[in-house]
Amino acid sequence: MPLAAQAARQCRRLSWGGTRIHQFQSFKAPAAFIMSNKSQHANSNKNRTPRHRAREFALQGLYQWLLNHEHAGAIEAHIREAHGFDKADAEHFDALLTGAIRDAEKLRAGLSPLIDRPIKELSPVEHAALLIGAYELQNHIEIPYKVVINEAVELTKSFGGIDGHKYVNGVLDRFAAQTRATEVEAAGRR
Repeated sequence: MPLAAQAARQCRRLSWGGTRIHQFQSFKAPAAFIMSNKSQHANSNKNRTPRHRAREFALQGLYQWLLNHEHAGAIEAHIREAHGFDKADAEHFDALLTGAIRDAEKLRAGLSPLIDRPIKELSPVEHAALLIGAYELQNHIEIPYKVVINEAVELTKSFGGIDGHKYVNGVLDRFAAQTRATEVEAAGRR
């Protein structure tokens, strides 16, 4: 399915701040990246550390980038003005957004053998969550692989389709086995 058709389908499910989005041409996500009332209430206090907020804002930025191919600097500037950004870990946000965009082709090459469809057929939310997770697994070895996977799963639960989190979990689990084999093996022996 072409990306535009996926975005249109995803659009019917997504809303920011209660306002449904019906067009993605020149799309800029509004400041509050709220996909549904369920996710808004479910995550209001849960997992809202500065790093988690940074991942949420990075997901928003990657979502915009995937749909518009806008320059990372413009996306970053727009997101930094968003409500609640002051509570996010700005340094981690910068690393995730710029790193995932910069390394997108390399990350996709590593993810492609692990997925059951062409990457272009993934929903933009799943695609963005996979890029964030893969980037963190490769470049932030100070963060345990289980934490990286869990954070990507939580983002997908909050902002993605019904079972998207299961898909992201499976793909990143296999990606972690390749990129952090020693850590994964050590965790399996416990």
